[in-house]
Amino acid sequence: MPSFESKVAVMNPWVLLLVVAGYFLLLIGLSYWTGREGNNADFFIGSRKSPWYLVAYGMIGASLSGVTFLSVPGWVGSSSFSYLQMVLGYFLGYWIISKVLLPVYYKMELTSIYGYLESRFGHSARLTGSLYFLLSRVIGASFRLYLVAMVLQLFVFDAWNFPFWLTVSITIFLIWVYTFKGGIRTIVWTDTLQTSFLLLAALLSVLWLGSDLIGENSWWNYLASHEKSQVFFWEDAGDPKFFWRQFFSGALITIVMTGLDQDMMQKNLSCKNLQEAQRNMKWFSWVLIGVNGLFLVLGLLLHEYAAKHGVTATGDALFPTVILQESGRPWLIVLFLIGLIAAAYSSADSALTALTTSFCVDILGMVGEVGKSTRTLVHIFFSVLLMTVVIVFRYAIDDPHVIQNLFRAAGFTYGPLLGMFAFGMLSKWQLRSSWWIPLACLMSPLISWSIDAWLKRDFGFALGFEVLALNGALTILLLIIGIIPKRRLNS
Repeated sequence: MPSFESKVAVMNPWVLLLVVAGYFLLLIGLSYWTGREGNNADFFIGSRKSPWYLVAYGMIGASLSGVTFLSVPGWVGSSSFSYLQMVLGYFLGYWIISKVLLPVYYKMELTSIYGYLESRFGHSARLTGSLYFLLSRVIGASFRLYLVAMVLQLFVFDAWNFPFWLTVSITIFLIWVYTFKGGIRTIVWTDTLQTSFLLLAALLSVLWLGSDLIGENSWWNYLASHEKSQVFFWEDAGDPKFFWRQFFSGALITIVMTGLDQDMMQKNLSCKNLQEAQRNMKWFSWVLIGVNGLFLVLGLLLHEYAAKHGVTATGDALFPTVILQESGRPWLIVLFLIGLIAAAYSSADSALTALTTSFCVDILGMVGEVGKSTRTLVHIFFSVLLMTVVIVFRYAIDDPHVIQNLFRAAGFTYGPLLGMFAFGMLSKWQLRSSWWIPLACLMSPLISWSIDAWLKRDFGFALGFEVLALNGALTILLLIIGIIPKRRLNS
């Protein structure tokens, strides 16, 4: 968790609580308006009526999340603007999603993207893909909520001696309230609202910091001449900041964690047709470059402000410490908290809906309007599960290194998805047994983990997100072992 310098009262906690309550009332009112019918078609894919421009805009908040809101500005101190190299890789990944994956998903009229795996390899492949997604998303969403819940606990709820478990329970209950009926149809609209607050918080923070550090001087000259504004790193291939490592990692991360992830694809599948979904992806990828650039500028200014005013906080704690404890501006404090909540919940609400959708469609086999009450129970189950995992993070394993490793471990589970989809789309081969896929997908992360540990131990080389490529390649190699011999195919 972030380590803050002190727990000073930043402003009247009652005011903060009223602001947060008002924000959630706004979300609940919006959910009531969008979720009046509350049928399965609305919940799962918005009845394919979502305006593409709202999907594109709302996906900004969902893709950033509370981790990005806190972490990207903190990275500037050690990584300069090198993260932008990865964002450029995102652009390539989104292009591949738009031209390769979306046409397949729309042609098959999928509700869950793991239906493709069933059509290609059988039901066990669909179950395997869905289970890997469920595991990855539960860990990832819980970690993101944990970071944000800790900030809210320290600066709002500690004032009334609320226990952490109650803070988490209330926040997840509120997410459930505004998503349980309308699902993805509601989220397309609430994410639009939450993205607006997130970006407004970042933009006004930049302007306030700039007024202190830059004044009437040229913003361009200040940023361009700063030592931490370096974007490209070409020299050392072993450096995590090396351009090609970051660029191709960004492309792979995007393909896997967006294109092969039910959470992010569910919004795209709610567009009216393939052309609108592709238009959404194109504009979203362009805008995301500028948005991440904004957060990098914010990070540079935060580090300069900290150096000028003697703030010792670093990493994830830097942004909240400067705004909540140093700014002394109530309007900025309120906006920061709303932006932080928006960043966390625009990711968590869509994750909760996607988990429910994947479990209902892939695991339970629900179709049409059958099982509406079951859908509600599944939605409640995943709400309770997320709440439980966040509380376990806090009370059972309150060790930032352990939790960070759990979050990183979720990245290993995306490799088998990459391997399965790539093998399915790049070949026409079949497998001897439908149950070979679960076995191959179980072995590949374990082998990848072992190779990563070996490289670090014996060569001092740490795999970054390249582990996705390694994991996916191993999955493909293992699947090739299970190919039906040609003579059987011809017989």
